[in-house]
Amino acid sequence: MLLLFAEGCRQPGAVKDTMSNGEKHFYFRLRLSQSQYLRYYQGQASSIQVTTECGKKLRFPASRLRPFLTKNGIEGRFVLTIGQDNRFVNMQQL
Repeated sequence: MLLLFAEGCRQPGAVKDTMSNGEKHFYFRLRLSQSQYLRYYQGQASSIQVTTECGKKLRFPASRLRPFLTKNGIEGRFVLTIGQDNRFVNMQQL
């Protein structure tokens, strides 16, 4: 498993994890090189674990990051949304 960690809630501009319409929104930062993400394609990593800006740990399938992969890897700030049933709704790069 590939483990990644983001900065904590004390960071300037950090947004607390929120809830609206029964959906939960989790904010995190991610920096992953192309060679690190290649581990997913090689079968060495199937999931990603991140720490939200407020310190919660989330684990999700590495395939959810595929739309954000560039020739330089994956880097940026993201929001992951889950529904009332704790199932994935969507992920957006902010």
